[in-house]
Amino acid sequence: MNLEKDWDSIRPDRGFRAADAGMGILRITLLFGSAAVALALIATPFLDSQARSQSARDSFGGLDAMSTGSIGHRDTYTLRRSVLQPMPSSVCVIRNDGTRSGEC
Repeated sequence: MNLEKDWDSIRPDRGFRAADAGMGILRITLLFGSAAVALALIATPFLDSQARSQSARDSFGGLDAMSTGSIGHRDTYTLRRSVLQPMPSSVCVIRNDGTRSGEC
């Protein structure tokens, strides 16, 4: 019988092995890496919706925040320019009631 072999079976070597430490670091890295990926997959849509709602509040639903005013109801008209008119700068004004003025 080999006494050295018997002693190893009773009390195995308790020394530090670099391979064991490398595997431990790898496992910790994989654990925290997978947790970071899971957090990113969950947090990204949530933060995106928060940013969109914040930007919607800032722009008042697409309206400009500048104060606006209005004038009373005025006569509306249409300005027409045509390449068929004798002069390229000619303008035809057509009012709501159908009357025309200018070079129509």
